[in-house]
Amino acid sequence: METKEFKRQRRKNRIRGKISGTAKMPRLSVYRSNAHIYGQLIDDEKGVTICSICDKDFKDGTNVEKSTKAGKSIAELAQKSKIKKIVFDRNGYKYHGRIKAFADGAREGGLEF
Repeated sequence: METKEFKRQRRKNRIRGKISGTAKMPRLSVYRSNAHIYGQLIDDEKGVTICSICDKDFKDGTNVEKSTKAGKSIAELAQKSKIKKIVFDRNGYKYHGRIKAFADGAREGGLEF
């Protein structure tokens, strides 16, 4: 029997087969737990995380609002690292709700997908 997590993992593997991050155009990977959302910019060639963010820093607002703030915040960190363009890795999640809010926040912050 295929569980929800197994299906997400299979989608994640299919997506990751097509995209990877470089130093000039890193991969923005998003992880969504029940309570929080995490994002990190990854250079897959070197295997290093350039910068990361979590919505735990933002206390007020709904989960969607906190996700948008986290997206803007990772965009600011990327700007400091002189990064403009990224590859978005939704990590097997649907592009909906908190994932979409995170991506929209990153776009508002100045990142180009």
